[in-house]
Amino acid sequence: MDKEKTILIVDDMEINRIILAEIFKDNYNIIQACDGNQAIETINGNVDISAVLLDLIMPGTDGLGVLRDMKKSGKIKNIPVFLITAEENEKMLIEGYHLGAVDVIRKPFMSHFLKHRINNIIELYAHRNDLANIVEQQVAKLNKLNQSMIEMLATAVEFRDCESGEHVKRIAGFTKLLMTEVSSRYPEYYMTEEEIDKISKSSVLHDVGKISIPDSILTKPGRLTSDEYEIMKQHTVKGYEFLMQFPDIIDESTYKYSCDICRYHHERWDGKGYPDGLAGDDIPIWAQVVSVADVYDALTAERVYKKPFSHEKAVSMIKNGECGMFNPKLIDAFEALVNESKSGETE
Repeated sequence: MDKEKTILIVDDMEINRIILAEIFKDNYNIIQACDGNQAIETINGNVDISAVLLDLIMPGTDGLGVLRDMKKSGKIKNIPVFLITAEENEKMLIEGYHLGAVDVIRKPFMSHFLKHRINNIIELYAHRNDLANIVEQQVAKLNKLNQSMIEMLATAVEFRDCESGEHVKRIAGFTKLLMTEVSSRYPEYYMTEEEIDKISKSSVLHDVGKISIPDSILTKPGRLTSDEYEIMKQHTVKGYEFLMQFPDIIDESTYKYSCDICRYHHERWDGKGYPDGLAGDDIPIWAQVVSVADVYDALTAERVYKKPFSHEKAVSMIKNGECGMFNPKLIDAFEALVNESKSGETE
């Protein structure tokens, strides 16, 4: 056995701890706890524990209390727990199993069988944990690769639209800032950091449908005709349909954000947007946020058909509804964000 592996023995009876420590001392580092509270403190500390031998019946916090804490913290998934008991307390044993214990050690201890049972379980958990780490690393690599592919696709679309490719990066950055501001201000729109990060990454695909728009329309330097504009508007639906063909390229939530953003980022709060004429909070908040980010960047960037507007003019146009009506709460968050940014520049 690997002497670097550690077993935690938890029992209020010192003699039991001494006996168990003697059985395993040649193969494992041994640490001890004389009650449930000390055990919880040790388990939640920095010690890498390979197994816990846990007495069920102890004064104060008993063995079930320790198991509940381990289940709550998630540690029960990675650390095998063996229940120590001298009594046939069926109710406690059943609850212990339900809480995640893997086996029962009955007193008096039979050292030969005990060593083999616990050694086998510890090795099994070690292999399982190693495999889980490998899978987690591979998933992380795959997600990173997929995200790189997504960014390359989005950038290719931007180059075709005569953009430098910086547009999607600016959209992602501003989306993250604005979504964070909205989330912190309004509980109904609260998102975790992880969710906001996924929304930001998803935003780069907002215009992927433009890949289906003819160059004569996409790169036209002048104003589009009514018919041309109707074709241009189809980039929302075309992008959505394109993404629907690749549901497994990214994780489920990022995929949903990407599809929603692609289809709904031109919807407007008053229902006068496209393609579906959604209104109010029927438009997903992440699509609303990307919509504001997209409009702001479009106004302040030079395009083949227009010169850039100043920051002040762009903010004024968005606030006054010149680019369509937006969620008033979103506008408040947008104002706070741009004012904070402006204040930071003048300091």
